Amino acid sequence: MTSVAQILKSKQDQVVFTIAASDSVYNAIRLMAEKQIGALVVTDGNAIVGIVTERDYARKVVLMDRASKSTPVSEIMSPHVRFVQLDQTTYDCMALMTERRMRHLPVLEGGKLIGMVSIGDLVKEIIAEQQFTIEQLEHYITGSPAA
Repeated sequence: MTSVAQILKSKQDQVVFTIAASDSVYNAIRLMAEKQIGALVVTDGNAIVGIVTERDYARKVVLMDRASKSTPVSEIMSPHVRFVQLDQTTYDCMALMTERRMRHLPVLEGGKLIGMVSIGDLVKEIIAEQQFTIEQLEHYITGSPAA
């Protein structure tokens, strides 16, 4: 079973983007668009105080007819951030994401933010694990040596 540490190692871009709670929603959305990501960890100084996602923007700004340039991130962010550790598995993460209906999990090591795992990262890894298992079973059934 794959761990969060292994997923982070396989990701090409391991930078976790953050935004200040006092910054505008417009700047948050602009950064997400530039980096082609769906979430930012929200900080106040060095402290993690929340997470803001494209979904937050759609539901709390667009649908409520708020101005993104004058609305601070702190007003739309989710303040209760769920984190995972490096030793947790893809299944741990999927269970948490499914239960909490979320798509992004920040990764902490020793209380420090070191990465972000998305639902896409997990699905990709689970598919790879299943494909490997299928290939091994096919080799077993046919009696041919595994590659």
